[in-house]
Amino acid sequence: MSKMNIRKIVTVVEETHEEMGKAISPATRRAAAIAVIKNPFAGTYEDDLTLLMDFGAELGGLLGEKAVKALGIEPQEAESYGKAALVGENGELEHAAAILHPKLGAPLRKAVEKGAALVPSAKKRGGPATPMDVPLGHKDAAYVRSHFDAMEVRVNDAPRANEILVAVCVTDSGRPLPRVGGLTHEEAIGEDGLR
Repeated sequence: MSKMNIRKIVTVVEETHEEMGKAISPATRRAAAIAVIKNPFAGTYEDDLTLLMDFGAELGGLLGEKAVKALGIEPQEAESYGKAALVGENGELEHAAAILHPKLGAPLRKAVEKGAALVPSAKKRGGPATPMDVPLGHKDAAYVRSHFDAMEVRVNDAPRANEILVAVCVTDSGRPLPRVGGLTHEEAIGEDGLR
């Protein structure tokens, strides 16, 4: 049974229908699923961050599935992903790292089916309504430049001093009107996480 205390979950979908006066059809869409959790180590130094790592494993699946569902797509239709954590002032950056890195990736990859590429990540400290840019990259081939992006997320009342905001973003496409060359989504093989 989890010891994680989730205060709230926020899910948001952003659709771009027009860029520089040009219609985007179908619209490019990205979704963020955000959990605000109590930080069990706020205000104290703890050597063993296993508990936060376990929270990451739970959140990877939970938030990944919520983002995919919000987009209304099948898991294999997800094209890019990213993760981020914002620690309240009584926490430390290593708390964000513990949630994001050792265990969050595998359940997120399951939620988007495959995910051969590294999951881009960001971490920072801040208070309520601090904006967080969640980096995005193609889920199977890191060299797909059209999917280098970020999604800004914020929650008006989080994180409080003793909380951590954890965000997972998933897209069904790359940037609108990509034209900087490189490997395309259609050309990606997705075996080595790069190409």
